[in-house]
Order: sequence, then structure tokens, then C-alpha cells
Amino acid sequence: MEDTVLYEVRGPLALVTLNRPDRLNALTTPMIAQALAALRRGEADPAVFAIAVTGAGRGFCAGIDAEQLMVATSEGIAEVSDEDKVPGLFVELPSISKPIIAAVNGPAAGAGFILAMMCDLRFMAEEAVMTTVFSKRGLIAEHQSSWVLPRLVGLSRALDLLWSSRRIDGAEAYRIGLADRLVPAAGLLDAIQTYVEEMARTVAPRAVAIAKAQVYRHLATDLPTAARETYALVRESLSHPDAREGAVSFVERRAPNFVAWTGADG
Repeated sequence: MEDTVLYEVRGPLALVTLNRPDRLNALTTPMIAQALAALRRGEADPAVFAIAVTGAGRGFCAGIDAEQLMVATSEGIAEVSDEDKVPGLFVELPSISKPIIAAVNGPAAGAGFILAMMCDLRFMAEEAVMTTVFSKRGLIAEHQSSWVLPRLVGLSRALDLLWSSRRIDGAEAYRIGLADRLVPAAGLLDAIQTYVEEMARTVAPRAVAIAKAQVYRHLATDLPTAARETYALVRESLSHPDAREGAVSFVERRAPNFVAWTGADG
């Protein structure tokens, strides 16, 4: 059986590709598990600085596979019995410490929209389109979109996208802040590769990982709490070898040689 999620390392970039092009990469339950496993694999690889997620063929991800949607509408979804488990599709992505970049090469709808939304950055092809689609299926703002989307595009724009389920193109996605880069489709992965290679040459992987954790965690804290935690992290970072390497490499006018990152110090 053909792999429905592909994993490839290209220098400092790990590329995770949803691979059901004949179904516009619609997700099945095994695919979701495989995609998450591939992301964790990239996080654990010391050679990988960042991870990109894209779709094979002309689509990014058309959402949940239609057959699984039919089962869900007839049987519902199971209750979450583990009180510590946060329910939601791709809700784990912010806890993966390396940068995750969505390479939105084509249509991203429903669960595909959620996948792109939950990535840290979105590089989008000019020709690509996105839609939440939920309201057109009789569904509410699913999978933490009511929490994340307003933080990306603002309250009224989030309501517009969730209420209308209209399709937006790359230009509009970029204009409202949903897409971080707008690139011709032919150069999408090259643009991400260049971006990641430049970071890998110049910045500390550990600093990037801690900054990612700070930003997501501080969304739910007040300013004094965030400031106190940041002060403690700064003191800790100053004693790390990366801090000295950053200073010495600057003085010596050479590229830094920072410590590789695999998800945790040590």
C-alpha cells in the first residue's frame, strides 16, 4: 500500500508531504497519526532546523475523507476520557519545538485549513485557496479555530471566514495576515528552503525553540507573568554555550556553530 504520508530531509529542512493526490490529500485517521509521527521525527533529528508540511499534486488538503465524515455524522465522535488530553485536530503542533511551516500549494479546506492554521507560519502559493467550510456542512467552528483564527486575522475577519465558509485566494489570505508569504506555486518549496537555510546558518535552534514555547504560552498569561518568566529564561540562556558562541562568532566575524536541538536541553 502506497505511503499516504511521505518524509524527506533536505538539508536543514524536513518535508512532510500528505500523499493522496487523487483525493486532494483528504485525511484519514491513520494519515493524521502518520503526519504527527513525521513531525515528531523531524523534531528529534539534530540535523533538522525546521519542518514544512505540504500536499502532493495540486492540493494541500481537502479536509477529512468523505467516508470518515459520513461515519462521524451517523455515529458522532467518542468522548475524551483522559482529562489531560486536549481534544482537537493538530492541537499538538504548538508543542513541537521546531518551526513548522505550512506550504499551502493548493486548496486547503476544513481539516486542511486547520492543519495550515495550526502551523507556525504559512507560505502560500498565489494560486491556492482556503476555506473553513464548516458552516456549509452544518458544523460549528471546529478544532480550536474559534481560539486560533481571531488571533491570526482579528475578530471580525475570523467571524467572516467561519460564518460564510467562503473561499479566499492567496492574495486575500496574505492581506488579512493568514498567509505570511505569498509565492508563485513553482517556487513555493524553494522559498521555504531558502528561509530555513538562512535561519540554520545564523540563529540558534535552542533560542528558536524557546521563543516558540514562550509565544504560545504567553498568549494565555498576563504581562507581569510573561515578563517574570522571560527574565528567568534570559538568565538561563546567558549560561548556555550558545550565548558565548553567539558573542564570539560576532566578534570573530564568522558563522556561529550553535548546539543542535532535538526537543529538549541535554
